[in-house]
Amino acid sequence: MTPPQRRRRQAREEPPPRPPEKGEGKNPERLYVLTGAGEDGDRAELDLVTLIVAHADVPAAATPEQAALLRLCIAPLSVAELSAYLDLPYSVVTVLLTELLTAGLVQARAPIVRQALPDRSLLEAVMHGLQKL
Repeated sequence: MTPPQRRRRQAREEPPPRPPEKGEGKNPERLYVLTGAGEDGDRAELDLVTLIVAHADVPAAATPEQAALLRLCIAPLSVAELSAYLDLPYSVVTVLLTELLTAGLVQARAPIVRQALPDRSLLEAVMHGLQKL
């Protein structure tokens, strides 16, 4: 009996990856195009948890990103949520929101800050209520 002969595997030649066509990529435009770079560069003081609420309908002159922000902000949403829903970086969303804030189309609400220590009288009232059960 003769031993089996081994054959060398030939490396497959895979075709080179094709470049994405127009409109096929995730974000075809540069971020500075979305934000209108070249303006004064001032930004509103927005935190990740700042709530944004729309006050007006989408104007005809709004960019698609601003229109999407206004549609999302019918109910209060945080800047972090808006950034996630639009799949845009936080910095780009803050620039877009700054433009909407200066136009008076949205309102920014600071998050509710919790007190460091709860009120003692409230804790005592809860404790007495639980003891009565």
